[in-house]
Amino acid sequence: MFIKHLLSLLIILFIFTHNSFAAGKSYGKKITLKKTTKISHILAEPKKFDGKKVLVEGPIVDVCEHRGCWMKIGSDKEFESIKFKVDDGVIVIPMDAKGKSARAEGIVSVKTTSVSEQIEQGKKHAKETGEEFDASTITEPKTVIMLKGEGAVIK
Repeated sequence: MFIKHLLSLLIILFIFTHNSFAAGKSYGKKITLKKTTKISHILAEPKKFDGKKVLVEGPIVDVCEHRGCWMKIGSDKEFESIKFKVDDGVIVIPMDAKGKSARAEGIVSVKTTSVSEQIEQGKKHAKETGEEFDASTITEPKTVIMLKGEGAVIK
């Protein structure tokens, strides 16, 4: 009788830990949306999604090396991705997340930056990273589409 109960307990424990692992590790707020939005749809019609909360999923193709404050999630279309950006220190995305899969929820932000803003950002980035920056390569305004990250699950 004792062995039967012990075996049942072990089976339940195995199922629970297996399901917890399969769900992945959560970061930030709990995901509330059930339906995912394709990243390609957001990138194709950014103004339609601007200011709206969405849930996206895909492979993590890059992660911020300095503070873990963003990750790029690959689209359902080749060579497309969207940046999932969080406030510094609120969520720290681990470097080993690159190559894993993410479900991420956030508010779509569409912002156009002027030539002068891009040059200022480029100089700042170059100073932080020690890389060279050529301001003459910036010739027109640029539209940046990203998610203001609220929560994510990484598997």
